[in-house]
Amino acid sequence: MIATILPGSANFHAVGYNERKVSKGTARLLEILNFERVLNFGPPTPDKLRDYLIEYSERNGRIKKAQFHLAISCKGHEMTEQQLLDFAHRYLKEMGYMEPGQPILVYSHYDTENTHLHIVTSRIAPDGKKINDHHERRRSQEVIDRILGEDSKKKVEEDFEKAKQYTFKSFAQFKAIMNTMGYSIYQKDDTVYFKKGGKVQMKVPFADFNDLYKYGVTDRARARQLRSILRKYRDTCSDKEELKKEIKAKFGVDIVFFGKKDKPYGYILVDHSTKAVFHGARVLAIDELLDFCTPEERFNRIDRFIDDLFTQNPKITQGEIFDKLRRHGAYIKKGVVHFNGQTRPLKQFMVDALERNNRIKWIESFNPMTDEERDILCKMGKGTQPDLVTLSTSRNAVYTSSLAKLHSIFNDPNITNVRNELRSEGFIIKTDGDNTFAIDFNRHIIINLTAEGFDLTRLQYQRQQTQQQQQKPKPKNKTFPRVRTLRDAGVGHGENREWEVGYKGNYDRIDDETTLKR
Repeated sequence: MIATILPGSANFHAVGYNERKVSKGTARLLEILNFERVLNFGPPTPDKLRDYLIEYSERNGRIKKAQFHLAISCKGHEMTEQQLLDFAHRYLKEMGYMEPGQPILVYSHYDTENTHLHIVTSRIAPDGKKINDHHERRRSQEVIDRILGEDSKKKVEEDFEKAKQYTFKSFAQFKAIMNTMGYSIYQKDDTVYFKKGGKVQMKVPFADFNDLYKYGVTDRARARQLRSILRKYRDTCSDKEELKKEIKAKFGVDIVFFGKKDKPYGYILVDHSTKAVFHGARVLAIDELLDFCTPEERFNRIDRFIDDLFTQNPKITQGEIFDKLRRHGAYIKKGVVHFNGQTRPLKQFMVDALERNNRIKWIESFNPMTDEERDILCKMGKGTQPDLVTLSTSRNAVYTSSLAKLHSIFNDPNITNVRNELRSEGFIIKTDGDNTFAIDFNRHIIINLTAEGFDLTRLQYQRQQTQQQQQKPKPKNKTFPRVRTLRDAGVGHGENREWEVGYKGNYDRIDDETTLKR
């Protein structure tokens, strides 16, 4: 039984995550408790459920991230859905989350081989007090052990005796045996510590192990048999986790890897049927073991990896995913997964989520502290929902220095065009309702000029007037009688033009005496 407490949130994004699983058909809302006000107004929508949890949590304004998100699962299908739900009820009661009036959502997921539930509630009790989260993860394991009726001390002693029955040649091989039983074993000074569920269960002197090592000839026939098994199932499995499950289920052999989860450097085989332990490198080289080369299988593994990242952090951005995918040799660009020269479209719900999260990240980079600052940024961020944005709790040094700079500009009487001066400093002016903002998109600064008390009339262009620039009344011009100029005899049509020397008119007109008749 495993109970994983997931990150908190101010906007209860876990509701959206689980509801998206429901819409995909990989989960269902199994139980809804103390949401009567929501249920009275028709079927509950994701927004209504989330809004109610936010409103409920406002009864204690000191708690900024009131979301409590829990994933609880069992091994395989050893418990039915109803049995796991009953267990969850007992668990929540022990942890303080089952008081009358506590709103609780329980989702059942079907996208893994394990029966598991996701529970979403508030860290605020119905009386407005914060539910105790002191040593929460340690108490969580203690509650699980208590409910299951396990005596931890007795159990670890029994498991230690079982491990002694195996043939192992080193402390590393013994650790691998105990690892298959769910223990983390480590040595410090002269003592060996047995840890399980985040708690040390037993201590044993390291010197006692010298008598436990069993040196002998390796069963070469069994090693060759295991080599053939590993090669066969490697070619039918998509990743090492699936390979581990197949080998354990069919042959009773555990594969224990060493090193980073994404890139182990070695492994050990624990053969429970023969109670023998094999050094992995002497059976099959790890590079050959992990050579899962089918493209479809590779992309399926990447999809599952990204989905797990969303489970851990529903607000994860494309840049953050890129950093994690880089270790796999893959990356995302424009909604497409690129791997080893091949591509496959990212699932649409992931594309939508990344676009939303990138916008949220951009808005939160301005460190808005007020609803007004957040709202105008959301409008510029392609209609991002304001309730998805987490408000900052303090101003940074960049804001303080920028505010001082703006004051110096507004208070300088020699600056006649404040807008131009602000633009030269990287700021543009935006108005939203009754508020005017100065925004620097390069440095991610937003300042509410209205709230900070700036004289907004200075944003209008003001001419600097001096005595020299002041207009004086112009004197009236004196009027003089119009004098008609004499025409030059050679220009225009004078009265005696006909008698001028060089007349170029019609001579017949003279000869026929028409002029005389006139």
